[in-house]
Amino acid sequence: MIDLRTYVFLYSLQLQMASYLSTVSRGYLPVGGQSCCIIEIAPGIEINRLTDVALKATNVTPGMQVVERAFGMLEVHSDNQGDTRIAGEAVLNAIDKKESDRLKPRVLTSQLIKNVEDHHAQLINRVRYGNMILRGDTLFILEVEPAGYAYFIANEAEKAARINIIEVNGFGKFGRVYIAGDEAEVVEAQKIVEKRLSEIDGRSDNY
Repeated sequence: MIDLRTYVFLYSLQLQMASYLSTVSRGYLPVGGQSCCIIEIAPGIEINRLTDVALKATNVTPGMQVVERAFGMLEVHSDNQGDTRIAGEAVLNAIDKKESDRLKPRVLTSQLIKNVEDHHAQLINRVRYGNMILRGDTLFILEVEPAGYAYFIANEAEKAARINIIEVNGFGKFGRVYIAGDEAEVVEAQKIVEKRLSEIDGRSDNY
């Protein structure tokens, strides 16, 4: 029995988001403007079989495949939105699920830290894979379950405002996103992201 945790389609990867995925990807690197589909399931080992299903269904390229004991995550992308959708639908068919069978995202933490201090910024910059956070920036941290929605959050934030993507962790038990920049822009991004998450349908009975 395979549990569908995250299923999300991104129509157009924003430039920062595509570049961020390229810094952490061990697969084939996406570029800005491509569409992508992110799928997270349990148990994790089954993601190998579903990667095979997606790649044989149509012309998509795998950017990330993460296999953990509990959860597995797959990201595929393409210049053609139709190909990306077909790949996602092939995976859903293979596990006898619909998009609405995914878990609805649940926000665990949503916090703003204004006027970040020098040494705090340095701590974050030591472990980040994205842009740097600087003294005086406003920092937005969001923690979400299931983890796979973190990529959706970061992409929506970049579409909504002029922000910097600092860190995105989209696999494991919880997803985390660090976004920074001018206070007004970061506050706007927070509002839009929380609204977009609330609009995603799904079940909420298996966290």
